Amino acid sequence: MEKILVESQDGPVVSCLSNLLQTSADEALASRDIFKVGLSGGSLVQLLAQSLPNISTDWSRWYFFFCDERVVPFDSSDSTYGEYKSKLIGKIPTTEDQFIKINPDLSAEDAAKDYIKKMSVFFPPDRVPCFDVLLLGLGPDGHTCSLFPGHKLLNEASLWVCPINDSPKPPLSRITFTLPVINNARRCIFAITGSSKAEIVKKILQDRENLPAARVRPYNGELYWILDDDAAKLLEMA
Repeated sequence: MEKILVESQDGPVVSCLSNLLQTSADEALASRDIFKVGLSGGSLVQLLAQSLPNISTDWSRWYFFFCDERVVPFDSSDSTYGEYKSKLIGKIPTTEDQFIKINPDLSAEDAAKDYIKKMSVFFPPDRVPCFDVLLLGLGPDGHTCSLFPGHKLLNEASLWVCPINDSPKPPLSRITFTLPVINNARRCIFAITGSSKAEIVKKILQDRENLPAARVRPYNGELYWILDDDAAKLLEMA
């Protein structure tokens, strides 16, 4: 099920994202021990830094994973975890242990294998992980996570996490969730703002081009696109 929500500006996008995450957390924690969320980087970091403090929840039961991550030291400006550590931890009552991090000292291949082991603590190892929420980003070329147009990883059917050493966008070495994991989530959310994203939003949501982000189609879950007016301005529905 796909839902497209268009908000007038950044503020309502933050409010809409807060409400959706509140609902998701309430549903998860009512029936399961923990709430498992996949994070992406980029502009989403700031949106979550504004959204999450609005949520009333048992934060000790939240665990954060990374939909993709650059294989760089945590103090690098390219580290997605490093961004969340500086902009989010402290704004909500979570600890660093609640963020399931890569080992940045390993190669991308070994970091991906190691991340699968870390995820196996939280998910049965004999089935595809089912995240409560995946918060996804959108690149101007239509990539999401570190799944880029035309890349062989789009066809990965069995591994949960894969390495990439030839990213079209630096840094070259990364790890990324694969489409089977993404599409097994209970809820996938894109929160997109700004006119710079309007063209790619149109290509995906209106023209239905076969780009990586357009291949996010949860098998049994929900897909949300939260857009501000600028990001939605080329859509006929807007």
